[in-house]
Amino acid sequence: MPGDPASNLTLPAAAPAAGTPQRRLALRLSRLKRIIRLALKSLWLHRLRSLLTVLGIVFGVCSVIAMLAIGEGASQDAQEQIKNLGSQNIILRSVKPPDEQKVTSTQQEMVLEYGLTYNDIKRIKATIPGVTIVVPGRLIREYVWNILRRVDTDILGTVPWFPSLRNYRILQGRFFSELEMDAGANVCVLERSMAVALFPMESPVGRDVRVGSSYFRVIGVIEPPGGKAAKSPAEEAAEKTATPNRMYIPLTTARMRYGDTILRRRTGSFEAQKVELHEATVKVHDPAEVMNVSRSVSDLLSRHHKKQDYELVIPLELLKRAQRTKHIFNIVLGSIAAISLLVGGIGIMNIMLATVTERTREIGIRRALGAKRRDIIAQFLVESVMLSGIGGLLGVLLGVAIPHTVTFFAAMPTVVTLWSPVLAFGISGLVGVLFGLYPAFRAATMDPVEALRHE
Repeated sequence: MPGDPASNLTLPAAAPAAGTPQRRLALRLSRLKRIIRLALKSLWLHRLRSLLTVLGIVFGVCSVIAMLAIGEGASQDAQEQIKNLGSQNIILRSVKPPDEQKVTSTQQEMVLEYGLTYNDIKRIKATIPGVTIVVPGRLIREYVWNILRRVDTDILGTVPWFPSLRNYRILQGRFFSELEMDAGANVCVLERSMAVALFPMESPVGRDVRVGSSYFRVIGVIEPPGGKAAKSPAEEAAEKTATPNRMYIPLTTARMRYGDTILRRRTGSFEAQKVELHEATVKVHDPAEVMNVSRSVSDLLSRHHKKQDYELVIPLELLKRAQRTKHIFNIVLGSIAAISLLVGGIGIMNIMLATVTERTREIGIRRALGAKRRDIIAQFLVESVMLSGIGGLLGVLLGVAIPHTVTFFAAMPTVVTLWSPVLAFGISGLVGVLFGLYPAFRAATMDPVEALRHE
């Protein structure tokens, strides 16, 4: 009641009963904290031994993350290059037949005729359903000059819709038009690396470059997918001699200026090769029909070519093969890294068994004072998990840092996926539990009397 002194007193909150869930949880947390303190104290007393044991887990976790990151980066880079060729495309290449590559010393003149022809392109467009676009290509290797600067270049004669089909990006100016193609105009488009080599201090658009005795007006600068010179079918067709530079001119201009025959001079003789087209890219309307169309194209070419002077490359098939290779590669790398973790786990078990032997008398005293078997198991199991956990954490940090170091110094693409550190750390914790169970149970099953008598 008001004015009563007793009414101003605040009663303390009632403590939870001994059997309530809150009380049991508090006791378990207190017991866990005590076990963790004992584990840390034990590990700190043997710092060097603990560090050497942890290193096995560190290197195992680090190798899991780093190897998966390097493998993932290489796989994604390969798949990206394949995707740039187009999943709906079929690439045809002219290939010199093996029997025509043999030239005897008595032959003074020789004309090799092989490869794709303009009639092949017409037949494909006219007879095979599902084909929407065909991009032919004619390759010439020449020196391109800008006053005193010279670049060894692949000149590719192609069509105006080449950039859209091959996912190239126009950086400056434009690509040549169909009117310029029909007129056989002396215009060209340079790749970025070539533009920088010939015009390091100024824009090349509107300037002229010289090829032999002919001059070409630069109307644009182009960049391959990914910002670097991609390996194209034309490069492999030209005797596997790829260059980092590329110049594009209308196909009609290439045919008028250079013809279909390429002369190669040798000591005392020359060799002439007649190749109408070095490559052709066929785009299929429906991606599901790519394989069927590729078989139709192969049958059509086989009927009109006496020799196997062509080859088909299907980027969609290459992409599926690269994905299968990635899966196998990840399994192999994961298996190698798992062996490292297994070795680290064996090291933890070895050290914990030695620890149990050293602390036999301590175990006997604890059992005599009332400690239960589960307390002994928890003590040694926590020590084992702490060793593997610390090693796993250090391994994750090192494993994430190594791929970035490889990318920085070796310019090699690496990709650290989110699941790889989580997986590696989880496996390290599991290793600590599995390889700590046996030493913990061995310690718990000791006879207290025998343990007290141990010296």
